[in-house]
Amino acid sequence: MAGPIALVGSGEYTDAMFDVDKHLLDDRPRRYVQIPTAAAPEGDGSLNRWIALGRKHAEKLDAEPVPLVVRTREDAEDPAFVEQLTAETPGLIYFSGGNPLYVTETFRDTKLWAAIVQLWESGTALAGCSAGAMAFGGWVPDIRHPTKAGAPGLGLVPGLRVLPHFDKFLGRMPDLMLRPLLRPREGMRIVGIDEDTALVGDGHDWTVWGRSQVWLLDGGHRQGIPSGTAVTL
Repeated sequence: MAGPIALVGSGEYTDAMFDVDKHLLDDRPRRYVQIPTAAAPEGDGSLNRWIALGRKHAEKLDAEPVPLVVRTREDAEDPAFVEQLTAETPGLIYFSGGNPLYVTETFRDTKLWAAIVQLWESGTALAGCSAGAMAFGGWVPDIRHPTKAGAPGLGLVPGLRVLPHFDKFLGRMPDLMLRPLLRPREGMRIVGIDEDTALVGDGHDWTVWGRSQVWLLDGGHRQGIPSGTAVTL
């Protein structure tokens, strides 16, 4: 049976997401693989910050932190990274934030992504926060340049388009300004995920975790789904 998936609006490696990560690791190996690729365009300083935060967070969870520092598509095709990932079965693989289009293009159709999907199909939990959550969907909108089309996502949850940090940034924008990000695509739902909030489930049945809510966005309408609520998407 495939493992659970967490789509996180913000708050990776913080106490706000402690309960989510604990849930994802429950009854799974205490090996926590952390992938900071989305921050690679920002340089080693940003990567090192995510690695340090991830290590500290994993220790609080009594888990072994395993930073998988994939900077480029060439890294994602390198068998050495696949070997590092699969040397022991991870309980949780986590993609942290940064540039969603960069992490998507880095991993698409690579050996490392194929290995990650295989582990997930065998029961490993997967989580993506902010850029990571966007990359898991069927389509990745270009939030930094809303008038541009975006690109296909990694398709872990092909029926969703994810807009993270919703309450802090996008939720305050009028629907007219959001319109470029809300272009309809057949077979896809658009979900806005507030900060310190996660949508956790199996790709079909989900539950909202965290301090705030998830938003279903459809034809200019917004439906808020509070924390603790189950939803089918």
